[in-house]
Amino acid sequence: MTAAGRHTDLSRATTPGADAAPGQRMGPRMGPGAAAQAGAGARAQDFAGSIRRLGRLLLDGDRLRLAVILACTAVSVLFGVLGPWLLGRATDLVVNAISASAEIDFLRLAQLLGITTLLQIAAAAANWRQAWLTNAVVQKLSRALRQQAEEKLGRLPLAWFDRQPHGEVLSRVTNDIDNVSQSLQQLLSQLLMSVLHVIGVLAMMLVLSPLLTLAAVTSLTVSLVIARWLARLSQPHFVAQWRWTGVLNGEVEENYTGHTLMKVFGHRQQARERFETSNGALRDNAFLAQFLSGVIQPAIMFMGNLTFIAVVIGGALRVAAGALTIGALQSFIQYTRQLNQPMSQVSGMASILQSAAASAERVFELLDAPELAPDPATPAEIEGAKGHVVFDRVRFRYDPSVPLFENVSLEALPGQTVAIVGPTGAGKTTLVNLLMRFYEIDAGTITLDGVDIRAMSREGLRRHFGMVLQDAWLFSGTIRENIAYGREGATEDEILEAARTCHVDDFVRTLPQGYDTSIDENGSGLSVGQRQLLTIARAFLAKPVVLILDEATSSVDTRTELLVQRAMARLRSGRTSFVIAHRLSTIRDADLIVYMENGDVLEQGTHDALIARRGHYWRLDRSQTQPVD
Repeated sequence: MTAAGRHTDLSRATTPGADAAPGQRMGPRMGPGAAAQAGAGARAQDFAGSIRRLGRLLLDGDRLRLAVILACTAVSVLFGVLGPWLLGRATDLVVNAISASAEIDFLRLAQLLGITTLLQIAAAAANWRQAWLTNAVVQKLSRALRQQAEEKLGRLPLAWFDRQPHGEVLSRVTNDIDNVSQSLQQLLSQLLMSVLHVIGVLAMMLVLSPLLTLAAVTSLTVSLVIARWLARLSQPHFVAQWRWTGVLNGEVEENYTGHTLMKVFGHRQQARERFETSNGALRDNAFLAQFLSGVIQPAIMFMGNLTFIAVVIGGALRVAAGALTIGALQSFIQYTRQLNQPMSQVSGMASILQSAAASAERVFELLDAPELAPDPATPAEIEGAKGHVVFDRVRFRYDPSVPLFENVSLEALPGQTVAIVGPTGAGKTTLVNLLMRFYEIDAGTITLDGVDIRAMSREGLRRHFGMVLQDAWLFSGTIRENIAYGREGATEDEILEAARTCHVDDFVRTLPQGYDTSIDENGSGLSVGQRQLLTIARAFLAKPVVLILDEATSSVDTRTELLVQRAMARLRSGRTSFVIAHRLSTIRDADLIVYMENGDVLEQGTHDALIARRGHYWRLDRSQTQPVD
């Protein structure tokens, strides 16, 4: 598996927790409980800012379509609010004729009713067009957000992933973006329509009766105050709801991937209790968020009914006084009802707006996370790389206050095999993470063929590397596709050559569908050793200049280990190799053995030279070879 351009995948298997000394990590990897404490109940940091930013994204995405949406909405509202006024005119026409004992002008009546019908049809057509365009705009924005999130994950430093539960990251990229999409769909199609409808209805009511309009506006003002108060109460619970959703996703993912060990060690009850705690917190916050936001609409409807009663009584008195016609009163009552409907919709949108803002804020937190330092504007490139690697007085700390690498120097000549050994927490994995630029060093230099790796682009650097990890990483697809992942455009002959060289062909031939056998990301149907051989074949196909082997044989049986060792020996042939190992028997023939402890390189040399020195390496070798009393 080549490392170029795929540092996110590799970082999962080379996190500092695998080999960093206690206290040397940039920050503890947050478990579900820590994530909950970090922000599950916090208020939105910038509700208005999140909404404004969403608005800017919409405007930047498709201004023309938004302008057409606004125009269609305005046309639909205009034609819709003219209907009651025309029906009031028709009513006055009939009432006046009856009052004067005159003949009803049916032609004029038919014209008014016909115009009203045509306006309603036109309003419906404009509304349909608005809904179509709104869907297109929102889906375009959702696609852009998912694309930005995916690209952002590729630019984030490894330290960011160290602090995030997997489920929390997935929740932001999937659940939160989906919630933003669905919320925007409703807000654009209903909220815009409702707001313009309120404006249009109030304008028509002012034309008919300013005095009765005053009563309606008073009710409207009270309704808005109530809606704002309830929305402020519900906002923290919407934030907590989506944060606890991320926490719960993290727990489900953790419990699923580790369900075997959880059962073996009898932690099922603890996991269930932790899940119940998170699930209960999600239920409580979701209940309060939905309840408080749900109260808004009944409150608005109650105020609307009071307004309706006031309008009917006041309007009847105005008609009796001759200040208002029956048709105008009919129109005004219809407008009062029309005012209540969009106000109820606007109040109902309050909860959607709160939820959208909470999710948008979580997405923007991801998009705004500090990124890796940018690659040089004109990156250096190495033609015909040989694999000469030099660490020169390298200094690095995960935490500035906790020492780790203070003055690390070592050299790997082209074609050499360098074994890195030492106790757990010595910094072995950190060393190769720095070489791959998963982290940036604080001082000193690391060079490849005399070129400072910081002068190269990360993709250009990792193109020269291949990696085989302790945990075999596969993806859903065929065996052929998993091997071919090592190099784009590999031919069938090259894939088969890699498979034969790395002993993959031996077991693939026994499968009913051979290289077309489908496997999932867990490699179901294959043994641990077979999965590891697949990753070795993938790395062999990539033809890297520098190879990194991180405990590649620790999870296989003795017989399979021989096959893996042979495959790795062929893979290392002619390449500079860094081998991280705990079992010293696997690296005795290495050209250079580096013993590390607490982030320092304490000894370097061949196996025989280090044994003769009778130092740290000698004691480590004796601990593995001498019988235990």
